[in-house]
Amino acid sequence: MVRDGDHLILVTVCPEGNYEEGEIYDFSDPIIMKKYGVKRDPETLDIVNTTAMQKHIMVISKIYWGDAREKICEAIDKIPLSCLVIGNRGLSKLKRAILGSVSNYVVNNGSCPVTVVKQVEHEH
Repeated sequence: MVRDGDHLILVTVCPEGNYEEGEIYDFSDPIIMKKYGVKRDPETLDIVNTTAMQKHIMVISKIYWGDAREKICEAIDKIPLSCLVIGNRGLSKLKRAILGSVSNYVVNNGSCPVTVVKQVEHEH
């Protein structure tokens, strides 16, 4: 999905915080991530760093605070995004009915193409 020279924008939505919308260019700096209260998965950082070097892309991390459904749709329009890949936490039917599915909301309300990646259960 990534071509040479593209921008890869990692969008994180935190449920609460006292910051305005944030934009971080050094997304792997643990001090900056701690300041914003964002935890990054080391495997994800490795994949992103490797892709950035191989494909000569710029990686930016944007942080929003509030309701994930609304903020992701806002990010699509505000950044703007040409496409979005979003994960699916794999909530049970009951939890999904009570909490609502963020990915389902974004697919139905986002203004760009959205690809949903389902969480894979690993066998032990």
